Amino acid sequence: MNGALHHVEIYVSDLNKTIAFWEWLLTKKFSYIISQRWEFGISFLYSDTYIVFVQTEKGYLDKPFNRKNTGLNHLAFHCSSKEFVDNLTGELHEKGINILYGDKHPYAGGENYYAVFFEDPDRIKIEVVVTEK
Repeated sequence: MNGALHHVEIYVSDLNKTIAFWEWLLTKKFSYIISQRWEFGISFLYSDTYIVFVQTEKGYLDKPFNRKNTGLNHLAFHCSSKEFVDNLTGELHEKGINILYGDKHPYAGGENYYAVFFEDPDRIKIEVVVTEK
């Protein structure tokens, strides 16, 4: 267990929008459960790892997230099949969620790398990649 990721905590500009987006992705598309919910945050649990989203305090909202700055670039999740990526991509389109690298989709990571890249409400990049062998 040494070195296994325990949790990731991300501050967000609009907690309600974030919850709507991530609850759909993590609990409907993956097998996370809501672990905790409080006035200014929420955590989603999968096995021994959890992802936490916390409302950014008003005094710090003047600088929006940009993955090109120092810090978090993106979160990547395993999935089991190309069909999962394809179905998720369809749902993302239906929801009007920005899909990145559309001209190279689903091979934006390379010719042997089947994935979809998209953004959450704060433009945090998310990747869902096939891990089948």
